[in-house]
Amino acid sequence: MSSIKPAPGEAFPIIEVPSLDGGSIQLGEASDGYDWQLIVVYRGKHCPICTLYLREVNEIAASLKELRIEVVAVSADSKERATSQIAEVSPSYPVAYGLTIDQMQALGLYISSPRHGIDVEGPFAEPGLFVVNEDRELRMVDVSNAPFLRPQLPSVVSGLRFMRGMTEAFPANGTYA
Repeated sequence: MSSIKPAPGEAFPIIEVPSLDGGSIQLGEASDGYDWQLIVVYRGKHCPICTLYLREVNEIAASLKELRIEVVAVSADSKERATSQIAEVSPSYPVAYGLTIDQMQALGLYISSPRHGIDVEGPFAEPGLFVVNEDRELRMVDVSNAPFLRPQLPSVVSGLRFMRGMTEAFPANGTYA
């Protein structure tokens, strides 16, 4: 599988996904008074590691709110499956569902097929974490092919606190071609 990967420093694609609380969420465009957005892509209900990670995201959401960074999470699950898993998390941030294969590919995510009796509805996205600034520029990206290879969230918060406290903007890391 090959896919186009969003590059740090470039425009992040705007992707609209349905929200569990009704309406929709724009991935790549912060809302409600936030100017940056942290997007957490999780595998779905079948993944207990994702449930734990989403709980950890809940623990850092207030710190990110202070930094004017909106937190959103999304999976490829149906509304019913996402609702069931998210009930175990009680997040303080919006959660979306229904990420399509085309949207997963546009985000450069690894995609897995159902296998070995995993209880999934179809192909699903492996984990991803994206930070998008007020200009829709991708500032940070972490894409993994396994649920246990994710950034430690306290480190993410520390890094974002440092970046947001700088008096001069600096280019996104990883842009050397």
